[in-house]
Amino acid sequence: MSRPVSVVLDFVRGGLIGLAELVPGISGGTVALIVGIYERALHNGSLLLDLAKERTREAARRIDWLFLAAVGVGMVTAVFTMSSVLHGFVDGHPQIARGLFLGMVAVSILVPVGMMDRRHVRERLPLLVVLFLLGAAAAFFGTGFTSAPREDPSLVILFFAGMIAVCALVLPGLSGSFLLLAFGLYQPVMGSLSAREWPVIITFALGALLGLVLFVRVLDHLMSEHRTVTLTVMAGLMAGSLRALWPWQNDDAALLAPSGNVGPVLVAVAVGAALVAALLVTDHVLESRGSKVVTEKDPEA
Repeated sequence: MSRPVSVVLDFVRGGLIGLAELVPGISGGTVALIVGIYERALHNGSLLLDLAKERTREAARRIDWLFLAAVGVGMVTAVFTMSSVLHGFVDGHPQIARGLFLGMVAVSILVPVGMMDRRHVRERLPLLVVLFLLGAAAAFFGTGFTSAPREDPSLVILFFAGMIAVCALVLPGLSGSFLLLAFGLYQPVMGSLSAREWPVIITFALGALLGLVLFVRVLDHLMSEHRTVTLTVMAGLMAGSLRALWPWQNDDAALLAPSGNVGPVLVAVAVGAALVAALLVTDHVLESRGSKVVTEKDPEA
């Protein structure tokens, strides 16, 4: 694949990750897994921290700057151009939107499962089953909490909210927007994005940046040294987070029985599942042709 085409695709992938961060229940890390750049992005994020520490040309040369720029610009572009549209879609058609995202996330659980080393899975199956169930339970019960929207939150609160919410960008199965919803900050932050309230946006972004610095190195180490265990927990978190995407629920996130437009919702679930399945098949084809980029590290379980 030529470099210009690769840059364009990375821009699109960044845009999809940015869109995911706007939707309660969808994790940007999950989308990064689906589009095949999760480990590459995590590895380059860790190299950025190395650069900040070492401040040498050698450290700078190890970073794929073009990749980071394409993904980053794609994310920022999607957030600023689509926040109002996507927010309107989710608010105007909540059941259809959640059904679409439910199908997407359900199929995407196959991604971390497929990345596991089968030999290590066989050796540690009882432990991995327990970790998967614990991750699923934590995400299931965690996504059951919501809070009333806070009126005019302080910049200090928004800074720390950014630190916590950005973990979803790194950890698949954890939705940054849902965390904001649980804190009662989703509507204020989305409103600030739509209104271009720069003090709020900059404060939130600085908190997110600090959160990335604190978290990305830890997760990169876990993916390198404890790959299968880490992927198992990710898969569990993704499975448990499906609760937040159940189409029929009230404003307090209580689950309800299917009712009303069941047919259209089921179609949306099928469409979401088919979209992700198509992405995974495409990624598999590209991988079989040797197009997949491999990080410098050779991860172990």
